[in-house]
Amino acid sequence: MGLAPLVLMFIVLWFLMIRPQMKRAKEHKTMVSALAKGDEVITQGGIAGRVTKVGDAYLNLEIADNVTIVVQNQAVVTVLPKGTLKTL
Repeated sequence: MGLAPLVLMFIVLWFLMIRPQMKRAKEHKTMVSALAKGDEVITQGGIAGRVTKVGDAYLNLEIADNVTIVVQNQAVVTVLPKGTLKTL
């Protein structure tokens, strides 16, 4: 009977914190693995650019005409719809 509150607290913690975090991590991993040349993305640092080359751990982003930077794949936060960079 003394363990019931601890078990209940763990179950509530699982459904309110751990499970949603695991779901977000899984979605981010699938998004990063689906990156392809030509995708328009935003990084964690707020840099918007077009993917020019995708490697195993790094990708090249074209942030301006003839200006390319290398960032880690995991630094990509979101993939923008095509043509968004033209409006920025």
